[in-house]
Amino acid sequence: MGLRGPGARRMKEARAALPARKRVLPWQRKGLTRAERVIRFLQWLPITKGPLAGKRMRLLPEQREFVTEIYGDLDEKGLRRRRIGIKSEPKGNGKTGLCAGLVLCHLLGPESEPRGEVYSAAVDGQQAGIIYAECEAIIAQVPEFAARVNCTRFHKRLEVLSGAGAGSIYAAMSADARKGHAIAPSLFVFDELAQVPDRELLDNLLNGLGKRKEALGLIISTQAPDDNHALSQMIDDGLSGADPSIFVQLISAPPEADPFAEATWFACNPALGKYLSVKEMREAAARARRIPAFEPSFRNLRLNQRVDAREDNRIVTASVWRAGAVPVDRESLRGRVCFGALDLSGKHDLTSLTLAFPDDDPEPTFDVLQFCWTPEGQLGGRRPAEQERFREWIAAGHIAAVPGPTIRYGFVAAELVKLSAEFDLQVIGFDRWRIDDFRQDLQEVDANFPVPLEPFGQGFKEMGPAVDWFAELALTGRIRHGGNPVLTAAVAGAITDSDPAGNLKIAKDKSNGRGPVRIDPAVTLVMALELCKRFEASPKVDVSDFLSSVVFA
Repeated sequence: MGLRGPGARRMKEARAALPARKRVLPWQRKGLTRAERVIRFLQWLPITKGPLAGKRMRLLPEQREFVTEIYGDLDEKGLRRRRIGIKSEPKGNGKTGLCAGLVLCHLLGPESEPRGEVYSAAVDGQQAGIIYAECEAIIAQVPEFAARVNCTRFHKRLEVLSGAGAGSIYAAMSADARKGHAIAPSLFVFDELAQVPDRELLDNLLNGLGKRKEALGLIISTQAPDDNHALSQMIDDGLSGADPSIFVQLISAPPEADPFAEATWFACNPALGKYLSVKEMREAAARARRIPAFEPSFRNLRLNQRVDAREDNRIVTASVWRAGAVPVDRESLRGRVCFGALDLSGKHDLTSLTLAFPDDDPEPTFDVLQFCWTPEGQLGGRRPAEQERFREWIAAGHIAAVPGPTIRYGFVAAELVKLSAEFDLQVIGFDRWRIDDFRQDLQEVDANFPVPLEPFGQGFKEMGPAVDWFAELALTGRIRHGGNPVLTAAVAGAITDSDPAGNLKIAKDKSNGRGPVRIDPAVTLVMALELCKRFEASPKVDVSDFLSSVVFA
């Protein structure tokens, strides 16, 4: 039975608009590789909206790299090795156009197949309809497409009636519809997976890939807020290289980068200044700088950092912390009074020591030195993003890699003895966990170690005043930390929790896993600063005043 109504009329008009002589389309030329055909197809498509409307799509270098990795890595039979492709980048970098173009490539272009099934998925119906609308708009501007595709706007469905890909269908799916149980996708594109709270639709789509020889799943999204989200797990798995069928392109700002520096924006936004407005970015940054509640959202959506945009209980905002990123000269601190805090963590993890040096002002400013140790033999077992950052920080001297598979506390004890000789170290606060092992190692290294060890509880009672004191110092610009990237990353990821009385502490269970480093350095910083306050020297007594009050017989 033939088509009737608006669909039939549109197809009739499209066929009338076809060139009298059939033209060879750019991706149909001989001698092209598989990836080149896909690129030629995408770059022939029209841009349907925005400042570049009316021009043809031009892939950014990062988009070209993504397409080449997915469609250019072939086995000896010419089949794609990649089954999953994940492109994670900040919003506004051409995601919708690329998604729509790839959908059409598998529906009507060089990747089409007879009776294919192509799906786009999103968190809800409105989001799912965005890619459909873009596909329909492109089809309407290309007579070769419009003449053989039936578009059903109400159902967000496309059907190829003739030519390459005849019998293929496209449908937009949303996670709230709980669909996807009995499908066999040749391609699915999941748009903004980070916004989807569960993985039901994702799992159904992934399971459906096994029903076709060269099925492909593409996920194009900003990062999810934490490591436990399905997207974060897939990104980390893909970056590990354990499964060569997965390719991940992650474009994001490192956690220690200044989120309000334009250099940071340009480094992680390939389209900025092209079709992503610099003016709009500046306005968003100014709002986030002015109103701290907007900063997490800015960092997540505009810089693609793994930050929960809903969080407003960070220990300090990035802008406040960054004010203390002035150089700290270690040599000038030699012999100066300081207070330390030590977090041994686990023997497989990051051990942190922070030293805080108060100056002589009535309201002192504190210089901070940060020391970190991690076992060299455990680097390969870390999450990919964490491993990459650790190797960079080790190379730069911000973390010391301890030889072997575990942290030997004797190594840390020996370093502590050296530091006590270099500085006038008054006390070392410690979390009680594993301290007995450390005491024994310290005794073996130096039986007469002159610095007292002071227990420092991690509950609300002791950490509450310490967090308040840290916040006061940070807000008043009285911490100089030199921009140490490990410490900066730890502070950026530190989330506070409160008890019924309003006391705060750093919640390790909420903080660890949000960024590419655990937050132990932030904890030792807070402890060290509190010890400075706790062990302030008693006020000096003016002897002349004392003598004048004495009555001699």
